[in-house]
Amino acid sequence: MNIKRLILASNSPRRRQLMQEAGFIFEVIASNADETIEGECADCVESLAKKKARAVRQQIDYLATIIAADTLVFINGRILEKPRSHTEAFEMLSLLQGQKHTVFTGVAIDHEGSVTSFVESTDVYFRKLSPAQINAYIATNEPFDKAGGYGIQGPGATLVRRIEGCFYSVMGLPMARLVDVLASLGNDAL
Repeated sequence: MNIKRLILASNSPRRRQLMQEAGFIFEVIASNADETIEGECADCVESLAKKKARAVRQQIDYLATIIAADTLVFINGRILEKPRSHTEAFEMLSLLQGQKHTVFTGVAIDHEGSVTSFVESTDVYFRKLSPAQINAYIATNEPFDKAGGYGIQGPGATLVRRIEGCFYSVMGLPMARLVDVLASLGNDAL
């Protein structure tokens, strides 16, 4: 077994939770990379994940495997990032309600300086929501640090009718595929 030091290049509490619950032993180093969005959604999340991994690689001077990720919500040709206000959250959730959208999560794994990346996409179907239901959800303060203005776990679970794809990708880190890629790189983290 070949276990390397792992770094999660993310401040996301959900990614940290997923890694901890899966049994990973890792440290967290925020990337502080520029997260300007350019291009198609799938390309964008993959590019942003790579930027985050490279930014952390430049901060360390020891051998480690760096895991970075980025998640965006895409609907009707529009990318939804994290809402910055109640009004933005309401607009996003109103757009999503009763509709199907796609969540893209890009993952980059910098293994000793060589970067491997992939994108996981999941279709999410929201149930129909009234303005009062949307406002009640916004009042939980959950929308403000999540792409698309919602989390699939916690109170946000009540918004989702069904999904097609990886639940954990919607949370921000497709765990099964991550473990497979780590193993292919010779890092048996579990």
